[in-house]
Amino acid sequence: MEAITTILLLICFHTLFFTCTLSSDILSTNQTIRDGETIVSAQETFELGFFSPSNTSLNRYLGIWYKQMATGTVVWVANRETPIRNKSGELTLIPGGLLVLRDSTNNQIIWSSNSNTTSRETRNNNVVAQLLDNSNFMVVAIDREDDYIWQSFDHPGNTLMPEMKFGRNLKRGVVTNYTSWKSDDDPSQGEFMIYMDFNGFPQIFQKRGDHEIMYRLGLWSGVGYSGMRNNHPNPISRTSYYIDEIETWVTSVLINKSALTKLTLSPEGVMGQWNWNNRTQRWFLYTLLTRDSCERYALCGVHGICDIGQSPNCGCLRGFTPKSPGQWGISDWTKGCRREIPLDCGVGEGFRMYSFVSKMFVKLPDTRGSWFDKNMSLEQCRMKCSNQCNCTAYATLDIKENIGCMIWYNELIDMRTLPNNGQDIYIRMSAAELDKDKRRSRSNKELWAILISVSLGLLILCVIIIMKMKKKVMAQERSDSIIKKDGFDLPLFNLSTLIVATDNFSIDNKLGEGGFGPVYKGFLENGVEIAVKRLSTVSTQGVEEFKNEVIFISKLQHRNLVKILGYCIKGSEKLLVYEFMPNSSLDLLLFEGTKRQILKWSQRYHIINGIARGLLYLHQDSHLRIIHRDLKVANILLDHEMNPKISDFGLARRFGGNETEANTIRVVGTYGYMAPEYAGEGMFSIKSDVFSFGVLVLEIISGKANRKFLSENYNHNLVGHAWRLYTDGKSLELVDESLIESNDMQVLRLIHIALLCVQHSPEDRPDMSMVVLMLSSDMRLPKPKQPGYYTEVDKFGPENSSSLQTQISNSYVSIAHTTLK
Repeated sequence: MEAITTILLLICFHTLFFTCTLSSDILSTNQTIRDGETIVSAQETFELGFFSPSNTSLNRYLGIWYKQMATGTVVWVANRETPIRNKSGELTLIPGGLLVLRDSTNNQIIWSSNSNTTSRETRNNNVVAQLLDNSNFMVVAIDREDDYIWQSFDHPGNTLMPEMKFGRNLKRGVVTNYTSWKSDDDPSQGEFMIYMDFNGFPQIFQKRGDHEIMYRLGLWSGVGYSGMRNNHPNPISRTSYYIDEIETWVTSVLINKSALTKLTLSPEGVMGQWNWNNRTQRWFLYTLLTRDSCERYALCGVHGICDIGQSPNCGCLRGFTPKSPGQWGISDWTKGCRREIPLDCGVGEGFRMYSFVSKMFVKLPDTRGSWFDKNMSLEQCRMKCSNQCNCTAYATLDIKENIGCMIWYNELIDMRTLPNNGQDIYIRMSAAELDKDKRRSRSNKELWAILISVSLGLLILCVIIIMKMKKKVMAQERSDSIIKKDGFDLPLFNLSTLIVATDNFSIDNKLGEGGFGPVYKGFLENGVEIAVKRLSTVSTQGVEEFKNEVIFISKLQHRNLVKILGYCIKGSEKLLVYEFMPNSSLDLLLFEGTKRQILKWSQRYHIINGIARGLLYLHQDSHLRIIHRDLKVANILLDHEMNPKISDFGLARRFGGNETEANTIRVVGTYGYMAPEYAGEGMFSIKSDVFSFGVLVLEIISGKANRKFLSENYNHNLVGHAWRLYTDGKSLELVDESLIESNDMQVLRLIHIALLCVQHSPEDRPDMSMVVLMLSSDMRLPKPKQPGYYTEVDKFGPENSSSLQTQISNSYVSIAHTTLK
């Protein structure tokens, strides 16, 4: 076989314009490939040749694309800015290792590799260009295989591939940036660029145009980039980072060699990692590098910090106050914050640690102009910063190895809280400011001393009481163990306390009733308003659902999730205690004619955005990864500011880090909100919640319930009605007639997003990270496909299935559906 290949190459050597469609991965000196001929990698994974971005384009480009799986997906383009207007392109490897692309009609050079390394010692024709199975197109000297003359990996376009080094190599004079295409049909350089900045400790930025910085992914922390919200272990690839005086780069290496993955920058500036699903023969979005408003560069100004879980998002670091309180009050945070007590380099100055414990960490500030040492300890770092009056903060460089020093000498900018992957930072504070901490600490110690003394006195009394009530307590502990064994501590209320708080569960205090049982309003002795959910003895939800609710809500912390205050288990009584929501549940406002007018369009839009962010937290940002499985308007509560809170986690399921879907023989949820694959086959995933979210958005826009709606001329539910209006170009007819005014552009975009969420196939639906991005940007939306339940209303109704157990709750059908396997 090697002899045959050698003969073929020798034939191609001696004729400059000899054309042959190569089945190997090598282009030899003086060999030419023309439009219509290709070079294929050894295992036929990639192909190099000429292509047009669309069927209508006459422009021809030299590029590399996937040959078998993901056929036609382009990963690299040579002549991005100078297309050939006809099929007359020729690529030749000339002596010395230079690749030249010509238009054969006029012999004009369109593009060349322009390698500054061609002056290296090479034998005259002992050079080849080779397409590798990682998509890298390399020019190498055969007698120096450990080196290369030129490679496409040094000149990326809009795609970063595994094994591609993103950064710089000073020895070769290579700096790799990657830029968006102008459009899906035009690979010339667009307005967005991802680049690594080497001023101070290297960081990755995204900019728009020449000057506008949009995002900062941060710096390498030893485990990932500090600005990325999720750095969970990736089952497909692992990331490596290297830095010295000559080279700085980051790269990913495939763990599973058969997997296909790529990182792309879209024409709209969206950064995302895409993985290939061989079963569906499609790319799916694995993760977005930016997803929320806190990703925006310097949103909160100097010495400000962004927290996506708070409203407003921006706040000042402790010890700092807004520079412009008036502007700050109208959400203009650009001027940032100033110190309450200025530094004077005096005696007693020190550092305050910002770790944002309680499950929140810090994205370190912009490191341009910073100083770093990879080998210093944290203590050495502190000493160096202490001895320099212009040092404003310091931090550990590598949190994985717990070594290295980073020092800032300027104002701190672009900080945010993160649920994981953040770092601790030590910020220089005045002596007077640190005295506040000492006084607070001393006060706390004195308080603890008093509490300990009182506690010791009470301990003796408690022992006596405990001994007398031993049998009663043991019985209570057995009941309570169904909660305690799951590893958290939540206040346990006495039943008598809740009886008093609700006036013995008076009918006058009843807020509503669902499939789980009734909910009552109450007042604790300290005047705090509460809502008490009392599990009904005939409820389809039992101990497992009760335990689910307590465990999940107590461990989740987000402004758009309801907060649980405690629980009570006493014999057959099982009760949950929540914060009281004065504006009740969304369904009571949305579907009652007299109250619908309260919900103005701006409030509905705000509610939709809040629900989306709450779901995104459940699916991706929380350490539990939760699928709700019963998202509906009745489970959306509204606080005094009309902020939405997702509630009722009795049917929720926790997913492991690598799980994407699951199957159940017990389908639970509410008809009208359940995705078709879940209601019919028991298959559920995060896309099941996405479907429910889409239905919920249509209900909020229209003021009509999906299951109770029946179009006048067609046998459609609300989803089918919305789809028909969309296809007829009449989507605005869906808007609730009680709305006096609405933003037509926002309405049309939300209806479009909702229809993307309710598409029949879960693979077609976006995940919540993409939904949030769609809601918060003007990115172009794909065309939706036909939704689930398009041609029916009661296909899954109880009259059509003897295996359904139903119970009515607030005009909704909550079900437990047993599927025979």
